[in-house]
Amino acid sequence: VQLQASGGGLVQAGGSLRLSCAASAATFRRYAMGWFRQAPGKERECTAAISWSGGNAYYADSVKGRFTITRGDAKNTVYLQMNSLKPEDTAVYFCAARSGVLSGTLYNTGGEYTYWGQGTLVTVSS
Repeated sequence: VQLQASGGGLVQAGGSLRLSCAASAATFRRYAMGWFRQAPGKERECTAAISWSGGNAYYADSVKGRFTITRGDAKNTVYLQMNSLKPEDTAVYFCAARSGVLSGTLYNTGGEYTYWGQGTLVTVSS
């Protein structure tokens, strides 16, 4: 499975961005997906995750109420809508995928994912 992340860029605090992650897998609808981020000098953290059914989602406390993860199975794409961005959201964002066991299962640690995209940089200026 190849993952291609896009949509990063420079935005002012309070602004919005939408990240996209396109997957090559023909069986994309059976893959659970996640968005991770890593800021300079910090560990990678799971920002959001979605089950392969799309029915369940996980959000880190730091982004709850501001970020929304969705999936468009017809386009083999998962999205991360980021609103009310803060300077502390500045990081390289990675999408990740793994085959799901059960339709509603969420995975929110990096070690649980098999495939990773190349990352897209999000910079939020104050």
